[in-house]
Amino acid sequence: MKPSLRNAGQIIGSIQLTLVLSIVVPLLVISALGIYLGFGAVEKALNDRLQEDLELVARAASGPLSRAMQEKDELVIGDSLKSIFRIGRVSGASVFDKDGARIASLGLADTDVGNSASAEQVINSGELGGAFRRVDGQSVFSHFTPLVANDGRIQGLLQITRRRSDFYELLASIRLWAVSIWSALAVTIILVVVLGHYGAVGRHVSRLLSIMGELAPGYWRLDAKPSGPRELRQIYGGVREMGERMARAEEEIKQRVEKERQLAERLEYQEKIAMIGRVAGGVAHELGAPLNVIQGRADILARHELSSEQRRQLEDIGYQVGRMTTIIQQLLDCFRHVPDSRRPVSLNAVLKNVLDRAGEDKKCRGKRLLSAGLEVDARVKAEPVRLGLACLNVVRNACQAARSEVVLSLHHAHSEWEVRVDDDGPGIAAEKREAVFEPFYSTRPAGEGTGLGLAVVSSVLKEHGGRIEIEASEAGGCRMSLFWPVETTT
Repeated sequence: MKPSLRNAGQIIGSIQLTLVLSIVVPLLVISALGIYLGFGAVEKALNDRLQEDLELVARAASGPLSRAMQEKDELVIGDSLKSIFRIGRVSGASVFDKDGARIASLGLADTDVGNSASAEQVINSGELGGAFRRVDGQSVFSHFTPLVANDGRIQGLLQITRRRSDFYELLASIRLWAVSIWSALAVTIILVVVLGHYGAVGRHVSRLLSIMGELAPGYWRLDAKPSGPRELRQIYGGVREMGERMARAEEEIKQRVEKERQLAERLEYQEKIAMIGRVAGGVAHELGAPLNVIQGRADILARHELSSEQRRQLEDIGYQVGRMTTIIQQLLDCFRHVPDSRRPVSLNAVLKNVLDRAGEDKKCRGKRLLSAGLEVDARVKAEPVRLGLACLNVVRNACQAARSEVVLSLHHAHSEWEVRVDDDGPGIAAEKREAVFEPFYSTRPAGEGTGLGLAVVSSVLKEHGGRIEIEASEAGGCRMSLFWPVETTT
């Protein structure tokens, strides 16, 4: 069993236990106390009723017995005692004279009541009386009735007894019914509470706990509909809101981690570029002087009378020296560590300047340079010289590849400005689009390119937090898109 489900079972069990202890148990205790008090009242009422029954029997038999004692008719006395057994449920009946001596008896009876306080009280007061006592080893209720002569004097006593067990057999039966009813009531209440709790609350709590158990990083949002009582739906709403906050916090943490990773990569890149820039600067310094000397010597030799072959050789030397100088300059552009001197710049103004410069570049001669969307005010935060260099390199690269036309356009895309350069050349194969940004990689034949132009573009974009994409243009050639972050500061 999963820990969440096991915990859910424990929590639900504790709620049911709380309900049982706080509601069911008090109800059962109160009902038991009520039954106990009611049973005591019933017991007293039964005792009173049984005593009243004996009193009624004694009153019915006392008249004939009084006349029979006065007439000393023992036969009538015996018949009267027998009639007592027929009238009511009794255990014994006896007749005593006024001194307590027994005259006649049937069933359980005292042999002498001369020492009986109840009998003495009845004789003295003339009122009915009785009490529980032991007769022949058995606990009975003994009821005494005075037998009064015609002249009003008490001539004897009638004792009617009934076993105590007769009282308690009925009470035991009632007690059994009471306990049975109370037990059935207790079981019913417990079942109603437990099953009612599960149906109305428990199953909804289990479902909510199961849903909460599924909450985990990346899965904080709750899509299930709330169910159950209003309080549980409110709890569900609170959990869902908490999940939303957790999801937002997790997303913010991911974004911060990604930004920190990008900053770390950018810092590492800047440190690498700084190191390579120092090396490139040293190389440029060391090679610059020899190249100047070579170019100077070639210029001096060109002033002399030379054959056409010698002049062609000098021109080739000059061309290669110029090419080496260009490579060194591009190395410096690509790997130069530039301090963060970025500031708000009008991108559309920079692009207009790029078009003017490209029009004067020999690589763009004979090609139509078109523009679109440069009328908008596009603000970016950049170092103007590096920004212009990157855009110019892309335009020059497009001019070299284009057959007849290059289109420079500016577009707004979300939080970025897109500088789009389209040409109608052969395009770049998809498998080579990542490699063209590597230093010294070129798709042109040897001697026609240094392979550093797009590396410079990639370096500048990384410095500014931008990106570059390559795809096919609508004219069938290549489309290079440079994305620059929009300047948001006012």
